Amino acid sequence: MKSFVVAISGASGSVYGVRLVEELLKSKMLVHLCISQQSFSIIKMETGIDLSGRTESETVKKIQKHFASKNVRYHSEHNLAAPVSSGSFQTDGMFVVPCSMKTLSGIANGYANNLIERTADVMLKEGRRLILAPREMPFSAIHLENMLKLARLGVTIAPPIPAFYHKPKDIDDMVDFVVGKILDTAGVGHNLFKRWG
Repeated sequence: MKSFVVAISGASGSVYGVRLVEELLKSKMLVHLCISQQSFSIIKMETGIDLSGRTESETVKKIQKHFASKNVRYHSEHNLAAPVSSGSFQTDGMFVVPCSMKTLSGIANGYANNLIERTADVMLKEGRRLILAPREMPFSAIHLENMLKLARLGVTIAPPIPAFYHKPKDIDDMVDFVVGKILDTAGVGHNLFKRWG
């Protein structure tokens, strides 16, 4: 079974991360999920989904219930002893969707202050696939320099920018297009949108 780490950091666009997890689970993959503390409230505000519990075990139950799957493993951003923080733990790559500029900066500069940044650091040092969906606009020169630095290290920078050639009918179609393009960068098959031609 393939496995991926999915991190949802504290930026608008959490719907992309939630939809990405759903699609990976639908494709029978194991998902190691890390949600930054700030993201729980953003997810609830933007999607109406409440994934946060009073304890970590309660959060795990809420996440597994929402995704209706035992193939999702939740790791607190504060748990630097989680399996995904080690290079000896094998995964097929990592997505940070959405990726806040703070998280982007932490990854670009090797700060590894929390589990999201530490796991991304592991992906870099082990030469594994790392895909970031920076959700900010406009980008400052600092943001662009951090993205360029990471792109030169082999990181895929995939801002969640929708297209319109597939004639989206609603927001779900637009979300599916972005998530589909992100999955394409990892070589994960899907039927989320109609391809050109």
